Amino acid sequence: MEICIEQNRTLSEPCACLVVACQENGQLTASAEKVDELSGGFLRRFLSYGDFTAEAGQCQLLYGIPGIGAERLLLVGVGSEKKLSEGKLQKAARALGREIARSELSEIHLALADVAVAHRSGAAANELWLRGILDGQYRFDQHRQPAKRPRRSLRKINILLPESGSEGERQEWQQSCDLALAISRASDWARDLANQPGNICTPTWLADQAVAMAQARGIAYEILGPAEMEELGMHLLLGVAQGSRQEPRLIVLHYRGGAEGAAPIVLVGKGLTFDAGGISLKPADKMDEMKYDMCGGAAALAAIQAAADLALPLNITAIVPASENLPDGKATKPGDIHRSMAGLTVEIINTDAEGRLILADALTYAKRFNPEAVIDMATLTGACVIALGHQTAAVLGNHEGLVSELLQAGRSSQDRAWELPLFEEYQEQLKSPFADLSNVGGRPAGTITAACFLSRFTEDYRWAHLDIAGVAWQSGDNKGATGRPVPLLVHFLQHRAKAH
Repeated sequence: MEICIEQNRTLSEPCACLVVACQENGQLTASAEKVDELSGGFLRRFLSYGDFTAEAGQCQLLYGIPGIGAERLLLVGVGSEKKLSEGKLQKAARALGREIARSELSEIHLALADVAVAHRSGAAANELWLRGILDGQYRFDQHRQPAKRPRRSLRKINILLPESGSEGERQEWQQSCDLALAISRASDWARDLANQPGNICTPTWLADQAVAMAQARGIAYEILGPAEMEELGMHLLLGVAQGSRQEPRLIVLHYRGGAEGAAPIVLVGKGLTFDAGGISLKPADKMDEMKYDMCGGAAALAAIQAAADLALPLNITAIVPASENLPDGKATKPGDIHRSMAGLTVEIINTDAEGRLILADALTYAKRFNPEAVIDMATLTGACVIALGHQTAAVLGNHEGLVSELLQAGRSSQDRAWELPLFEEYQEQLKSPFADLSNVGGRPAGTITAACFLSRFTEDYRWAHLDIAGVAWQSGDNKGATGRPVPLLVHFLQHRAKAH
């Protein structure tokens, strides 16, 4: 994919497809007004028919418009507000992306710089437009028979800017293009990893993909197997994996873009490549979607890829504990007790609360890197879906500043999170009569008690937890991984890089 910025182009010059925005009630943006002028009033006559109302997200492709150089004119509706809201911008951008993919356009010219967006600079809005367009191009068809007629794919996006813009503004727009492209590539890779079926995406396969990505970008890596885990005392991770014939892996990547010896930011992602629940077996309905229980791990790997592509001046480590959770004669049983790498013993009341177990050992392992901050992300609790639905992730942590940074990154990326409390009183629900703590705290406040469990292994550093159970994938006709929270993580890392 190529994204170019053009500052001196007129709308009368030839191109394959010109994209302009229209507002409701017949209002035209500056670019649409120019198209109407060049076409002798064609656009206003078309809008007067009322078939295209220009509500946010409505799109219309037109051909053979007189007076303009474009072979095709693609209209995107942006509603009636003087300044487009961020939510409606996302809706319009995603609809535009789907229309471009449906029409199999290979090159487009975007004249959308004149769409005012609330709380966004033009460059910041451009990032969201581009991400929506690129999101619409995503396909996962690796296991389908090739189509009889190959689809044309979008190869080039041209951004049209006013001639009056300064060099500084042009650089800001270029940075927004680079950011959008890095996030899109990383999100698509995370989706590819997560959409693979469990018979392909095993812990070993996931580790191989991480190594291939790291080698291509000069990122250091190490992969730990069962013998190394046993030596380290990672019996929570090993306990989850012992019911599977697939060996677990601890994937560790080190991107060193910052000063030598500077403390790294550590990203820890849950990598359950398939979760049947173990002895506490899940219901059969939608169990196929449990291949998505590694979306947190995919996001951690994708975020470090994006950091490398953007050459961020940071040191970043990604840690992904990868395993399966299956029922077997050797599988952990409810009531079993395992000792963690940190030395705490855990009574396993429910074997389907396994994500927090493998994360606990990974979070303990993170301590050896003397981290500046640690962020874990996991499809951890169904309770999070009940609390927040599929619109936003939950964030909890032991450091107010870190949590605030993640909330802000969620707002700037529109990959939003919402803070839940982590009061000391919730720890009471994790008491066990036989071990240092239980792995579940009952139904009340399930997302919070899961984070409380993790907090017992993160007391020595600044830590935040993202529960992405509601946002990492979608069900139904459009079933598939979403790539979240990659945009949030990349915005967080970029903000940290600017602060250094």
